[in-house]
Amino acid sequence: MMAKRLALVAILSLVFIGCPRRDIEMEEAEIVVIPPVEDTIPQEQDTLPPEPELTPAQIREIVSAELSRIHFDFDRYEIRPGDARILERNAEILKAHPDVRVRIEGHCDERGTSEYNLALGERRAIAVRNYLVRLGIERERISIKSYGEERPLDPGKNESAWAKNRRAESVVVE
Repeated sequence: MMAKRLALVAILSLVFIGCPRRDIEMEEAEIVVIPPVEDTIPQEQDTLPPEPELTPAQIREIVSAELSRIHFDFDRYEIRPGDARILERNAEILKAHPDVRVRIEGHCDERGTSEYNLALGERRAIAVRNYLVRLGIERERISIKSYGEERPLDPGKNESAWAKNRRAESVVVE
């Protein structure tokens, strides 16, 4: 019983008196403050420099490179489904550059008379202009010109060359 009392007294003394205090010297450590990530970026780099302004001539050159020609079947001026998709892309390019004007040039192969081919080239150019207008391009931005058979893309005398020459091209104008 005596042992129990001694153990109880020891426990109570520790609870009321506490553990003996040990004097521990803390080594002085260098305190390093790490700034948040966003504070480490210099202010000058927070904003990108403004894009340089393009001149109208540069814009015309860019648009001209992006516009694609379409082709027509023999003796026809109807726009084929695949060529309609090309014209839809051309219309999107023109919508993105509302100050750009284009001339639609109609071309034919060498078969037929010069007069007939000039008229067919004009009908092809008009068909393209009308399609672009239906897609939302202002009619005033589009002029037309027929070259008939005068400017072949391929000077060959076969169906492959003639197919390349039956076309309409969108040319950017000032």
